[in-house]
Amino acid sequence: MLDEPNEIHPLFAGAPQSTEFKKLRKRIVRMTREAIEQYGMIEPTAQSASKPRWLVCLSGGKDSYTLLAVLHELQWRGLLPVDLLACNLDQGQPGFPATVLPEFLEKMGVPHRIEYQDTYSIVMDKIPAGRTFCALCSRLRRGNLYRIAREEGCSAVVLGHHRDDILETFFMNLFHGGRLATMPPKLVNEEGDLFLYRPLAHVAEADCERFATAMNYPIIPCDLCGSQDGLQRQQVKAILDGWEANSPGRRQVMFRALMNARPSHLLDPKIFDFEGLMRNVESTNTEQF
Repeated sequence: MLDEPNEIHPLFAGAPQSTEFKKLRKRIVRMTREAIEQYGMIEPTAQSASKPRWLVCLSGGKDSYTLLAVLHELQWRGLLPVDLLACNLDQGQPGFPATVLPEFLEKMGVPHRIEYQDTYSIVMDKIPAGRTFCALCSRLRRGNLYRIAREEGCSAVVLGHHRDDILETFFMNLFHGGRLATMPPKLVNEEGDLFLYRPLAHVAEADCERFATAMNYPIIPCDLCGSQDGLQRQQVKAILDGWEANSPGRRQVMFRALMNARPSHLLDPKIFDFEGLMRNVESTNTEQF
């Protein structure tokens, strides 16, 4: 059904007809649907008087294009009963091609909102030379996206983070933060009024790259972050790349571990009651004859 040329969303128009691409596309769609179902991203109708509306964040990178296409594919097939609004936050980065995304979204017939907020100047003013911009940039971006979601009547902000982003964040927290934590596929914001979803949680970065490249989407690089050398995330990515090269499939094994946590075999008394763990004393008190 996915391969019928008259049964596609415009975002898939001109898709390669090779067997390899068809398998790639179906895999990404399947994994996205599984994540949406597994993590309960579709609100029960009893909790909402109308169909939920999602704010799909579009940066212009390979991951967000993949997210946008797959969500519209699922919606097109009647498998995602939500309204989708694409949103790009133009953060005022020098040289950002401001017309690329509006023209693309218009051409594809995708409902969208383009918002301009010069957070770039704020980041450059607040962060000392030689320090990374990511944390402040992310906070400013997230705050604006939450505001836009509320203005547009959306119940969720949807991001394009994939499996490898989640793994890298886990190891960054492990190596630099001293905690076992990563990007959850679903959370509620601090105010409690919006969900944040990551439907590509099970999808590999390499699949996103192959998909977006094959579809010839107009990729926009992030020069603000990508131009900085020595970022912790880049270092972690290099480590994971090395492990994967020496043992293909290692990333997926580590990702499965994040879905198979055993609190009783860790060391955090806040998530497992070690003090209340008792041994069976009956057998030790039984007289032996």
